[in-house]
Amino acid sequence: MRLLRLAWDRLAIYLPIMLMGLLALGTYWLVRSTPLAEPGSPEQPVRKDPDYLMERFSIKTFDTKGRLKSEVFGEQARHYPHTDILEIEQVRIRSFNSLGHVIVATARRALANNDASEVQLIGNALVVREAAVDRNGVTLPQMSLRGEFLHAFLNDERIKSHKPVELMRGGDRITADSLDYNNFDQIMQLQGRVRGTLLPPPQR
Repeated sequence: MRLLRLAWDRLAIYLPIMLMGLLALGTYWLVRSTPLAEPGSPEQPVRKDPDYLMERFSIKTFDTKGRLKSEVFGEQARHYPHTDILEIEQVRIRSFNSLGHVIVATARRALANNDASEVQLIGNALVVREAAVDRNGVTLPQMSLRGEFLHAFLNDERIKSHKPVELMRGGDRITADSLDYNNFDQIMQLQGRVRGTLLPPPQR
């Protein structure tokens, strides 16, 4: 238990930055890409088939200084008007934070609601923050979160999964049957079979 507590202390510092930063930046384009209804147009019957498709697309977003913030790739995207859900196949998101650190998320499929406040990564979901150096010059090892399903609630700053997950940070590895992380409360709940392998910190 003491080793697991040490692991959570290490992971809690960087997990919210990695996940929330990636998903907030990487899904901004979803709001911009959804077409808006023209004012005064007559109401149409709700369709249950996709009303538009995108294939083999790449969408980039930039900050006010022209620097690349995020890039989203997908083999195909379909918008369903009756649920207002955008479904993306073979999604890959690259995001850059203010320090230039790279965060990459991939999954076989992604679902996002109309304002991108909820995003689901489905099928071999993987979020990786590459090794980097923080503002104090401290080297941060590569960190990743893997699972078959990851559900992000951006407004609540919460990540959930009812399926097994694996957390990796450098040589440390922790697995659990489910995950519920709340960034507001700084509380991470891991349930089921929780196991961890922790390596001693490098000698100075």
